[in-house]
Amino acid sequence: MLYDVVIIGGGVIGCALARELMRYRVHAVLVEKESEVGFGISKANSGIIHGGHHASPTTLKGRLEWDGNQMWDQLCAELGFGFKRIGELTVAVDEAQLATLAKLQQQGADKGVPGLEIWLPERIRHEEPNLSAAVIAALHAPTTAVINPYEACFALAENACRNGLELVTASAVTALTATGDTWTVQTTRGSFHPRFVINAAGLYADRIAELAGVRSFTIHPRKGEEYLLDRRLAGIVKQIIFPCPTPVSKGILVIPTYDGTIMVGPTAESVDDREDLTTSLAGAEAVFAAVEGVVPGISERDCIAEFAGLRAVADSEDFVIGPTAKRGFINVAGIQSPGLTAAPAIARMVCDLLRSEGLPLQLKPDFTASVPKPLHFASLSTAEQIELAAREPRYGHIACRCETVSEGEVVDAIHRGARTLDGIKFRTRAGMGRCQGGFCTARCMELLARELGVPYTAITKRGGGSWIVCRRQDEGEA
Repeated sequence: MLYDVVIIGGGVIGCALARELMRYRVHAVLVEKESEVGFGISKANSGIIHGGHHASPTTLKGRLEWDGNQMWDQLCAELGFGFKRIGELTVAVDEAQLATLAKLQQQGADKGVPGLEIWLPERIRHEEPNLSAAVIAALHAPTTAVINPYEACFALAENACRNGLELVTASAVTALTATGDTWTVQTTRGSFHPRFVINAAGLYADRIAELAGVRSFTIHPRKGEEYLLDRRLAGIVKQIIFPCPTPVSKGILVIPTYDGTIMVGPTAESVDDREDLTTSLAGAEAVFAAVEGVVPGISERDCIAEFAGLRAVADSEDFVIGPTAKRGFINVAGIQSPGLTAAPAIARMVCDLLRSEGLPLQLKPDFTASVPKPLHFASLSTAEQIELAAREPRYGHIACRCETVSEGEVVDAIHRGARTLDGIKFRTRAGMGRCQGGFCTARCMELLARELGVPYTAITKRGGGSWIVCRRQDEGEA
């Protein structure tokens, strides 16, 4: 079967591009090596839509940052994932950092970012009374937002599939061959034959380019450790708190997540292992030392979960987007921060590239922009919860006590594509609370087994070999 486009990589970039492509009469398939979309870099993202002023306008990521920022409101309205503009403060704790605030403010002004203001101590204390007295000034950016990035991936992919995308998961690319105007993309789940290949493979984008014979860059993984805090700290800050940035990092942040919890981090450590998602004592000490210096009320004793993610950093420290020496192969690589922010703008840019490279893009008259919004039981009023449970009894059964997630929400998540415990967690928050799945894991496994018609031994945390239970060899039973 011939395809117009094969997209390699199902992170937020691949999913955003797939959804944008499905506006047109295009036959496309997205190939992802993980068991579900969003399970690579995107699942460990800090979940920030940057205000538009952080990256220099002389870089590609700087030019796409503000364009992408402005596109997320409509995407959220259409697809229903968690998104809220809460603003940010970049804080200065000494006189030398005031010049950095002024530079960021001018950088934003040059791009047309509205509302950037320098706040002095009186305004800072009024708006964020829990910040340290060491903060002497701050740059306020009202355009910054928080988002659930994994929810966005799921919604983008679901909408793309409703509009004709083929999605193939648990499928790693093993070879790429060009013959005339057609490529052969060999994977662990068969071969695909497109006119165009989009390399959105994140941490492995350089290796995919090498398979195609057009490697011109190297990905250098940069690890960031993040720490999730107990809900009792909700509201300790209202906005995202940034320190003054360094040449390699925006620093260690205090992030009020969309769901109300506080997250702190990330670190920025260059590593060689592209699968290294370990956290460390040194990382925790660095994060909490930095955070406690800005928000003294936060302590590492408040940590309920820790995780790490890897950024796909190219040699140039910029995005690598464009056609290559081999016709039909297009790189979308090196997408580090602000890659999430820029994702919808990157998707439009790549569609324009495909058009300029000879792919006809005719709009579909029947494109459907929305998907049914998921129901969040915990956000309903008590009266609404009682009425819903009376009408649909499965919503009266709580599967996750910490986050008040109902059995009905878990079943809906499975019907919408969840095939793993993490797939349920990222769609519903079951397992994200204080007990970190101690109560709800068994119940979610029971629902997965029932709804998918599989044994418990087939259920994994995140796909691959991450089994929860295994079969006893002596009795032949689980």
